[in-house]
Amino acid sequence: MAFSSALVLCFLAFNMALPTLATVYTVGDASGWVIGGDYSTWASDKTFAVGDSLVFNYGGGAHTVDEVKESDYKSCTSGNSISTDSSGATTIALKKAGKHYFICGVPGHCTGGMKLSIKVKASSGSSAAPSATPSSSAKGSPSSDGTPATPSTTTTTPTKQNESSATSLSPIVALVFTVSWICSYVLV
Repeated sequence: MAFSSALVLCFLAFNMALPTLATVYTVGDASGWVIGGDYSTWASDKTFAVGDSLVFNYGGGAHTVDEVKESDYKSCTSGNSISTDSSGATTIALKKAGKHYFICGVPGHCTGGMKLSIKVKASSGSSAAPSATPSSSAKGSPSSDGTPATPSTTTTTPTKQNESSATSLSPIVALVFTVSWICSYVLV
């Protein structure tokens, strides 16, 4: 009886924790957010989903991360930014599905390649895979209904990311420890 109860608890703990896994992408990988970066190529093999985060690493004060509308992205205009940060370590939580546009607002930087366009899918269970679109200027994140999304911008201390720039190990490790603890507690 105790074993079957433990098995049920382990199954429930695993299934509750699994959907909370999100991916943290370091924009530009080890190069970071720099002039001359090829962010269309960087994003082309990635699948972004609601709940994931983008981390922009750059020299504080030397660059900005501005989220803009598509029209501002295309014209490299930052005057109407949805959000902006210049701290040197910007994390953007992807809270809404749809296209999101990011540029550096420093004059000449966007036209020098510092722009990123991504498509965020609704959830990890969705079958529609997001794709990157060629960058041309400004950033923004209109939602699927055409209204601008309000991004969450926070600053973080830069951390070393793995080579692929996607990090999901910590939540998995936490899940394993939680399930192990529950199983050992119930079985003893």
